[in-house]
Amino acid sequence: MVNQQPALDSIFHALADPTRRAVVSRLLGGDAPVKRLAEPFDIGLPAFLKHLAVLEGAGLIRSEKLGRVRTCRLDAERLAAAEGWLSQQRAVWQGRTDRLAAFVESQNPEERI
Repeated sequence: MVNQQPALDSIFHALADPTRRAVVSRLLGGDAPVKRLAEPFDIGLPAFLKHLAVLEGAGLIRSEKLGRVRTCRLDAERLAAAEGWLSQQRAVWQGRTDRLAAFVESQNPEERI
């Protein structure tokens, strides 16, 4: 897990921005050209391309240029790495809260209704 830390850092950095999260959400539905991805956002194309560069740098998306059209696609494996880390954290915290609940219940058994 320690060896994956820089990769996870870049993934979570990329996902920290709402515009980039929206792009990832859109790409969950399938590949899309940059122009269509940029349409819903009230920012200029150069600023939008910077967001795509961050996502691509984190390995979350890949793009391919065919003629004049650049198409982006999601790299599900990179997204799965972040999901795996979150699942591990969820399991740790779920175990802790379960132990805390059991401890609290054991302290006052007569107050249970």
